[in-house]
Amino acid sequence: MNTTTQLLEAGQSVWYDNIQRNLLKNGEMAGMIARGEIRGVTSNPSIFMNAITKSQDYDQSLLPLVDSGLSAEEIFFRLAIEDIQAATDLFLPLYRQSKGGDGYVSLEVSPYLANDTESTLVQVKKLWQLVDRPNLMIKIPATKAGIPAITAAIAAGINVNVTLIFSLQRYSEVMDAYLKGLEQRTAAGMPVDTIASVASFFVSRVDTNVDKRLQSIVQAGGAKAKQAEGLLGKAAIANARLAYAAYKKVFNSERFLKLKKQGARVQRPLWASTSTKNPAYRDVMYVEELIGRDTINTIPQQTLNAFLDHGKVRPSLDEDLTGATKALADLETLGISMDEVTYELEVEGVKTFADAFTVLLDAVKAKTGAAVQ
Repeated sequence: MNTTTQLLEAGQSVWYDNIQRNLLKNGEMAGMIARGEIRGVTSNPSIFMNAITKSQDYDQSLLPLVDSGLSAEEIFFRLAIEDIQAATDLFLPLYRQSKGGDGYVSLEVSPYLANDTESTLVQVKKLWQLVDRPNLMIKIPATKAGIPAITAAIAAGINVNVTLIFSLQRYSEVMDAYLKGLEQRTAAGMPVDTIASVASFFVSRVDTNVDKRLQSIVQAGGAKAKQAEGLLGKAAIANARLAYAAYKKVFNSERFLKLKKQGARVQRPLWASTSTKNPAYRDVMYVEELIGRDTINTIPQQTLNAFLDHGKVRPSLDEDLTGATKALADLETLGISMDEVTYELEVEGVKTFADAFTVLLDAVKAKTGAAVQ
């Protein structure tokens, strides 16, 4: 039994944080599904940027679009939709077998729309119609503008992967947005039993940001240096474990139980950004320390290989919640505000995806010629 199968027995699904046309065509993704290594796929602008700019896999599909009159963004979404449809078709048997529990493939709205509620919702509905697959999830960022779009999309019966969640406060707003969407739908007499949503809570980037601040305190020396050193690599897992505790409270509440009676599903936490950025840390740390029921870990190839090779499975998400609370409180005493950290990460995350999208669109223009705008 491989370690991802062990994870499934512990209640956690592995989704693959990668999509490339060659993986869809050469049988590799089908093989990963057959071996039980992955149960879904997530994508984002950075992933598509790497797929399109660092390979020739898309060149043949681009040629007929040179004189199409389409913009670079329209051409990109045509290419992306082809990949997403191919992937959702591969996962459809698993989607049916799991009765809609797994087998989803995520496609993100344009990161340029992260602060525009109405335009986000328009694109969400358009992509949902164009892909036309029951196991599609549309990714909406958990920005202030994204929150009402989440509610509206759920109310419209669209599966949503809420992305770029860093803070516990924003996560609370995301869960509320999901429940509001379900409530609006039931109030309109519409079914909720086929709607699925996940909340992508980002992990390793939190440690990257916090550790940089802690290292400054360590290097300065003095009374706080030892305490700061002891907190290195602790913030991200503490933050995620407290998010899981919040999830369990909300989805065991009377508010959700009323919806559950009508067939509503929980909005599962999905741990994102789970590759280890610091080589001093265990390479599967953000998988091993975040295992719990009704959760997902979306894992890039290198981390997946490492976990299949030497990962250990234990129900770790509920461990030492007191310690998690204390770790975040200790950061505050050192002058490190998690509110400041997570807001900075949200802004940075939106910018990173927007920058990747710009590079991607520039590459599309270069490959199709000056006729494309």
